[in-house]
Amino acid sequence: MTDGRRHIGVAERRARLGLRHRLAGTARAATPEEVAASLVALHGTDPATVHLAVAARLADPAKAVTETERALYEDGTLVRMHGMRHTVFVFPTELTAVVHASTGLAVAARERASLVKDMASAGAPDAAWLAEVEAATLAALARRGQATAAELAADEPRLREQFVYAAGRSYEGVHTVSTRLLRVLGVEGKVVRGRPLGSWTSSQFRWAPAPPHPELDVAGAQAALLGRWLRACGPATEADLKWWTGWRVTEVRRALSASGAEEVALDEGTGYVAEGDAAPVAAPGEPWAALLPALDPTAMAWQGRDWYLDPALRPLLFDRSGNVGPTVWWNGRVVGGWAQRADGEIVWRILPESVRREAAAEVEAGVAAEAGRLGGLLGATRITPRFRTPLERELTA
Repeated sequence: MTDGRRHIGVAERRARLGLRHRLAGTARAATPEEVAASLVALHGTDPATVHLAVAARLADPAKAVTETERALYEDGTLVRMHGMRHTVFVFPTELTAVVHASTGLAVAARERASLVKDMASAGAPDAAWLAEVEAATLAALARRGQATAAELAADEPRLREQFVYAAGRSYEGVHTVSTRLLRVLGVEGKVVRGRPLGSWTSSQFRWAPAPPHPELDVAGAQAALLGRWLRACGPATEADLKWWTGWRVTEVRRALSASGAEEVALDEGTGYVAEGDAAPVAAPGEPWAALLPALDPTAMAWQGRDWYLDPALRPLLFDRSGNVGPTVWWNGRVVGGWAQRADGEIVWRILPESVRREAAAEVEAGVAAEAGRLGGLLGATRITPRFRTPLERELTA
């Protein structure tokens, strides 16, 4: 105990991670819905990440692609939409209203104001014109059910009109109305990403009307989301919560209070767990390995990562923008990276300084078994992370 608060050390944090993120062998899930519920959200910026993150956590990874597509495109139990920090995620459908109210509304207001300002600066038509185009676009999408931007532009030709963005600046560019407007409609919760044009690795998506959801109170939604996330990822610091949500610190503190979160002591200071979740958690019975994809939600869940990632490994495993590449895990910490070569071979490197010499053989065996599971899923499919990192590039060279 520290000042009346229970201390949760690194070993227990890693145990919680292995169990609650469905990575330990005894904790693996049966369905993609169970995986998404356990993690709150799956990163969706890189389409392959969604399926690979699910596969790493399923008892039968061979079902990852077909079952994830079923959940996304047939049953509608998972939804790909904008969420925290203006990032695309896959959420359980029952969370869409919470995410929209807690994080989407503020981002949406900024995005729409930015679009109107940029169009005005470029001498493009005014907001009333944009409102007409928006209404026609949503009507066309409702008729079609799902459609690409090009298909929507066939119904509403004004979507093809272009305007110059940031004229005279180093990052000047030309945007079509469709590119910016569909993004705004996405963060406003009016449209979501639908089925891709190609395979599950394709980044070309159709758009679809967003599933209906109630409008929730912002503060209540923030408390609900934070409580859900702490149940999956707690303990976490205030800095972790601010980073993951993208909220202001005042919003984080308000949500902590409203959700009943409990303070605990961490090695780095004060942390928080969900209400009633401060009791000790035992480690999984057996050691576990995992090969997690680039942008995996576990690797990206916390801002403070020293308890599961040696800072010396970061230059190899992250790109310059802070995006994590494919990682190799052993018992709750990152020990290396992996990649898929052009011939389909799964290769990895366990960095010597991350594993004790006496445990090296056990770690290699565990990682090889996970590589076999992953290879069985991929078969003839080839994946290349959208954001490439130094070690991933080196392994595929």
